[in-house]
Parts: sequence; C-alpha cells; structure tokens
Amino acid sequence: MSRFYDLVTEHVRTLGRGTPGKPKRYAERDGALNCIRMASNENPFGPSPLAIEAMQAVAEESNFYPDNNVAELRRKIAERHLLAIESVLVTAGSTSLLGIIARTLLSPGRNAVSSERSFIVYSIATKAAGGRLIEVPMRHDGFDLDAIADAIDQNTRIIFVANPNNPTGTIVGPDALDRFLTRIPDHVIVVLDEAYYDFAQYFAVARGVEYSRALEYVRQGRNVVVLRTFSKAHGLAGVRVGYGLGPAELMGYFRRMRTTFSVSVMAQAAASAALEDAGHIQQALENNAEQSALLSNAIFSMGYHVSTTWGNFLYCELGGDAGAIASALQVEGVIIRPLGAWGAPTAIRVTVGTPDQNQIFLKAFKKVMDGTPVR
Repeated sequence: MSRFYDLVTEHVRTLGRGTPGKPKRYAERDGALNCIRMASNENPFGPSPLAIEAMQAVAEESNFYPDNNVAELRRKIAERHLLAIESVLVTAGSTSLLGIIARTLLSPGRNAVSSERSFIVYSIATKAAGGRLIEVPMRHDGFDLDAIADAIDQNTRIIFVANPNNPTGTIVGPDALDRFLTRIPDHVIVVLDEAYYDFAQYFAVARGVEYSRALEYVRQGRNVVVLRTFSKAHGLAGVRVGYGLGPAELMGYFRRMRTTFSVSVMAQAAASAALEDAGHIQQALENNAEQSALLSNAIFSMGYHVSTTWGNFLYCELGGDAGAIASALQVEGVIIRPLGAWGAPTAIRVTVGTPDQNQIFLKAFKKVMDGTPVR
C-alpha cells in the first residue's frame, strides 16, 4: 500500500484518468513525422483574428486579477440568448462547469445517469464528487432516452445528455427531448451539453430539420442547464472558456463553487471578441459541412462504417484494434483518437480538418488499412 493511500478519500482512489489528446509536439518527439492533429475536435483554422487582437491588447494587464464576475462577457451572452444575466455562468471551459455541477449536486450515495460511449468527463466529474454514474446502453449509436428515464431513482440528481454526443456524433431531436423532460422528477437536473451547438445547428438548417429547443427550456424555468463552449467553432480550446445557461437560483449555487478568478483576463477578452466574428465561425461551419461529407464518403467507400455526424468529427467503426491503428497513423503523421477508453475498442474518432489535412489523413488511413504504400 502506498504512503498516501489511507489519506485519500475512497472515491478519489478509484477515480480513473481522462485521456487527453497527445500534444502535437510530443507526438513528433516520439518519432512521428510533422503531425497534423485530428484527435480533439479543435478548430483547424485557429482563433478569430479579433480574438487574437483582443488577447494581445490585454496582455499587459496580466498583472491584475480578472473580473471575477465575468460581467461583460456574461452580459453579451445573456443578450444574445435573451436571458437574464443571472442565468449565465462563465467558467474555465465547460469541463470545469461539469465538475462544478457534480460537486454541487452529488455526494456519496447519490448518482448521475448518462449513456455509455458519451463524453468521458461525465464519469470523471461524477466520481470526483463521490457520486456514482449509471451508464445506460446506447441505441443506434445514440442516447436511449427511455432507458435513461427508467434508470432514475430517488438518489439521482443529474442526467447528462450530450447533444450532439461525443464521440458518436449523433443527436437527440427536440420532440424526443420534450417527451423525455415530462418524465423527469423535480429532484433531477438535466444537463444538456451542447458543446457542438454551432455545427449541429448548421447541419440542421442544411438538412431541413429542427435541432434544439434547449434555450426555451431555460426560459421556461425547467430543471435544465445548457452547456456551451468557445473551444470548438470559435477556436479557443487552449484559452479555456465555456458557459452554462440555467435557472438563476441554481446558477447562483454553481457560482459559489467556481474557483475565484478562474476565467483569465485573456480568456474573457478573447471570448468577447470571438462572439463578434461571425465570418470566422461561418468559415469553420462551411468547411466542416463540406469536408465531413467528403471524409465520410471516402471512408465508407473503403468499407468502413461512419455514423452521420452533427459535430466536427466522425465516429468510425473499423472492426480492428483501434489503438494499433491510431499508433500506425501517428507514424504516418496523423493523430486521431482511438475509443477503447469509451468502451469501443474497434472504433476511432477523427476530427474534420482543412481540405489539405483531410487528404493527408485519407492517404495515411488507406496506407495503414491496406498495409501497402499509397501512391
């Protein structure tokens, strides 16, 4: 037994580790070629130039603490979503907010419910708070809302619904969510994680369907918290800024749990500026729609299953050891995500990149899967 084993609480001792994507520089240090990173669903076009300018403008103020209330950014978000500012909480990334929600609502003996093969941080946040995560089997690579509702008991406090789901890329439609919410008891909070909202909404318009009524639930005062982030379409993953929208009283309790000064001066400036750069976001959305179709068709033509995506990534079932395939792709200069930690050892997730990056991936993928050089 180790020196500190008895000092650490039991739920922390049993807590697993997340599986963050390998930084590009480390992959290259491991002997790979000049790598392209298609593992963590980042924006391949980088941050908005307006966000970069905003960060540069406040860099000299880094000796001062940031606004702990994140007032200006919260005001902009509230106005954009037609909500009271008290219903908006900004945190150091939406993953930080997941931890805050879990610590506020869970404790030993309480549980949260979600789906298998969903965002891995749900499990980490739940266990770190001393709670238990009940994972319900998927249906057609998506959330089985009826099974999730059936799993609720008197000790349930949170339901995590990733919409779109990471890593499978599937969504839950608004009619299904409406029906689901009628089954949720008052002692349960539904967390609608819309980290990929911008991509899903763009696809929904193109496909002629409705994607989300999440903000309507918030305006109605339902037991619903909506999560959004600046990490994806806005290209600010490295800055760490996300936000939640929900009932003002509940968000006030979450606010008490947030680490003081956790949203940095540069994060607040970057996110505020990024909100104003519609052109930069549009570039990311248009590229994603076009290139995801190209990638999907190419992978499917090689004989592999690709789920229809509503995000900026593809879920691919390969029928072989995904970890070994990912290692072979890294040798070819492409970093993707094997999904063994999600309970899908024969599947990978591939972030949609620029046209050039996607062609590099396809060439490397064909070479690895065929076992022969591609000319």
